Amino acid sequence: GKLAELVEFLLLKYHIKEPTSQVEMLEIVGQDALDAFPVILGQASECLQLVFGMDVKEVDPSDHSYILDPVLGLTYDGMLGGEQGVPKTGLLVVLLVVSLMHGDCAPEEEVWETLGVMGVYAGQEHVIYGEPRELLTKVWVQEGYLEYRQVLGSDPAHYEFPWGSRAHAETSKLQMLEYLLRVRRRQLASSLALSEGAVRDEGEEA
Repeated sequence: GKLAELVEFLLLKYHIKEPTSQVEMLEIVGQDALDAFPVILGQASECLQLVFGMDVKEVDPSDHSYILDPVLGLTYDGMLGGEQGVPKTGLLVVLLVVSLMHGDCAPEEEVWETLGVMGVYAGQEHVIYGEPRELLTKVWVQEGYLEYRQVLGSDPAHYEFPWGSRAHAETSKLQMLEYLLRVRRRQLASSLALSEGAVRDEGEEA
């Protein structure tokens, strides 16, 4: 639908680092949708925030132009080396929230259980997030957002994910909790379904 097309278009503009004007967005959703545009943009913004971890920000009120920025002050979007793909900050936020809810140190089992609710599984390619294990245990560890360490004295070995130094530097637990209050699992599920459609469309066109 038009909403998925708008999400796809905004992600494309983010990828090529260009702002998006309201005029361009109306070309996507249709000029006859001018009255409904604030609602449509609001729905697209919610989807981008929940799934991709991106805020839609107005940069120039005179021509209503917008950019995407990672949420919560985070500065890394998980798009490796400019490759084709989509921001993965949304998944990182989920990880940081799960860690926060477990006293800043999420057991690995709890992490995969939470991600499983979203349809994200270790060793299984996800249409938006790719293969998540590498993101969790390597990429975000190297970037300083998470630590991945063995639980002291565990035998057989169990692992946990505390916040990394970069997460502490860029955001705060209070910001995370406020964000969490705005997010509902139901919203996330519906946004994921919409976004997977947009990403699949993009892949088929590429």
